[in-house]
Amino acid sequence: MRNPLSEKIVTIPPSGIRKFFDIVSEMKDAISLGVGEPDFDTPWHIREEGIYSLEKGRTFYTGNAGLRELRVEIHNYLKRRYEMAYDPDDEILVTVGGSEAIDIALRAMLDPGDEVLVPQPSFVSYVPCTVLAGGAAVPICLEEKDQFRLTPEKLREKITPKSKILVMPFPNNPTGAIMARPELEAIAEIVKEHDLFVLSDEIYSELTYGPNGHVSIASLPGMKERTVLINGFSKAFAMTGWRLGYACAPPLILKQMLKIHQFAIMCAPTTSQYAAIDAMKNSDGDVGYMRESYDQRRRYLLHAFQEMGLECFEPLGAFYAFPSIKRFGMTSDQFANELLKEEKVAVVPGGAFGDSGEGYLRVSYAYSLKSLKEALGRIQRFVNRLDGK
Repeated sequence: MRNPLSEKIVTIPPSGIRKFFDIVSEMKDAISLGVGEPDFDTPWHIREEGIYSLEKGRTFYTGNAGLRELRVEIHNYLKRRYEMAYDPDDEILVTVGGSEAIDIALRAMLDPGDEVLVPQPSFVSYVPCTVLAGGAAVPICLEEKDQFRLTPEKLREKITPKSKILVMPFPNNPTGAIMARPELEAIAEIVKEHDLFVLSDEIYSELTYGPNGHVSIASLPGMKERTVLINGFSKAFAMTGWRLGYACAPPLILKQMLKIHQFAIMCAPTTSQYAAIDAMKNSDGDVGYMRESYDQRRRYLLHAFQEMGLECFEPLGAFYAFPSIKRFGMTSDQFANELLKEEKVAVVPGGAFGDSGEGYLRVSYAYSLKSLKEALGRIQRFVNRLDGK
């Protein structure tokens, strides 16, 4: 029988994140610090709006681009929070999570052989989605000495005549790194100089703990027309299971993204869209409360790592820390496996996020302080044994 499988698909490895979750789900008394998911319930007023939409029988398809009322509220939200304006009619598309937006943006923009510059460590989907779209992913290895930020020097090193898209994954999963306005301005000048486009994944934009808040590269002069902005409701609004995101882009690009969305998806879930309208309008207080809680946990986690001698730069975004385990002479995969086996604590090996993540661990603090305290006590015991204490 002829091989039924696509060679392209077979050569893509599965996510390096999932195997630990699968083990933990079967392990009694295990604690996972690996899931990139808020531990908060979706705020009640958002859930109530979703329930109400069902009670009213709003269970039909929406327009392909999403409910216009939601697109208007996305416009209002971005204007209010980040001083950016997008036309609800031809510059905003509602998607099935931010992940779909990433996928269809790359498919809409890439021809075979086009290069996508991917700063790493970063979210596991950028490279596979590039390959599936026929492009070539070019990793840019970020370093702890730069606080895992993209520097102009590192970007210039990787640009070739085939370079077309630069992924900007900030605030960053897994490192928690952010890019401040002056740093973004330097990158934007290179983007314009080399006629590149930017895929800016800003799903963690509301979870920024620095004094100046989040800045989008799309808000800089000359960058809106070069940028596909990706965002969504999963992280800031604790709506992971609602599967709702959005893309904002120039009409030329968005029109082609919408075409793919039409054929592959039709429209995002109707109930989720009605709930998201309420989230956009009425959740600033909820988002602020969750951000303050994450910040408290962030500071607690960093202090605990310092106490046990684990080096960790200060993450100012998302809800992850990225401590170094290089001094133990183990790979990140070995460390994570042994920690899970001996202390029943799951973290994600940094190597799952690119070669430059090797020697680090992704530790999520999207958990209660009680869970963090118990897990960190177990990690302390494990580290003490490695140190021969």
